[in-house]
Amino acid sequence: MNAPFPKAAFALPLAIAVALGLAGCVQPPGGVPDAAHSSRNALDWAGTYRGVLPCADCPGIETVLTLTDDDRYVLRTRYLERGDQVFTTQGRFDWSAAGDAITLSGERPLRYKVGENRLTQLALDGTPVTGALADHYVLAKTGGIAGTYWKLVELRGQPVPALPKAPWLRLEAEGMRASGFGGCNGFGGTYTLDGAALRVRFSQMVSTMKACPQGMDVERTLAEVMEQVDNYSLSGTHLSLNRARMAPLARFEAVPLPD
Repeated sequence: MNAPFPKAAFALPLAIAVALGLAGCVQPPGGVPDAAHSSRNALDWAGTYRGVLPCADCPGIETVLTLTDDDRYVLRTRYLERGDQVFTTQGRFDWSAAGDAITLSGERPLRYKVGENRLTQLALDGTPVTGALADHYVLAKTGGIAGTYWKLVELRGQPVPALPKAPWLRLEAEGMRASGFGGCNGFGGTYTLDGAALRVRFSQMVSTMKACPQGMDVERTLAEVMEQVDNYSLSGTHLSLNRARMAPLARFEAVPLPD
């Protein structure tokens, strides 16, 4: 009678077979990406992005792109040294199958690769831009409440009425300066900020003294509110200025540039 084979004689072929089987299930590097870990699902991509993109016949194109959580966008561009005209387009954007790039709707769809706090404009065919200026096709995300134009949309619980020019507020991190437009006059001053505690205070606010047929009531109320504010809340592209735990005194919406 033949002697039985040792158990080890079966163990090695079985281990090789299992390894080969697993290898056949591994996704190759060029395969379909894992959508569950894409930029769309893993990054805080909603917000406003800014940059100056290359221009063929001007110093650059000032570009401000705002993305919202419902897959909508507002794009504003201004050609430097060609006047102050701002071109605005808005609509929806679509994600790539891999979830790492978006395409803005429009007659000339623009594509951007979505990264950590940055958007990189792609060529029209969706490939990366190459050449000496490749690194200049980047829009950086504005952080916190500074560096963004905030359009006033609600004041003491009431919608802001339509005005010839919408009131807005902007905070600059450098020098801790605050500036804006109240509905008739421009204003400016300083502010202090504690981002960890979500506290903000405005001081030394001054404004021009022009009289206007519209906007004076809004401007007066906004000035009173800014004297009372001591904290803020930020949700996506919306900013609320508050006092203590009372209802928000003023609500703002992030916009690329003031109207």
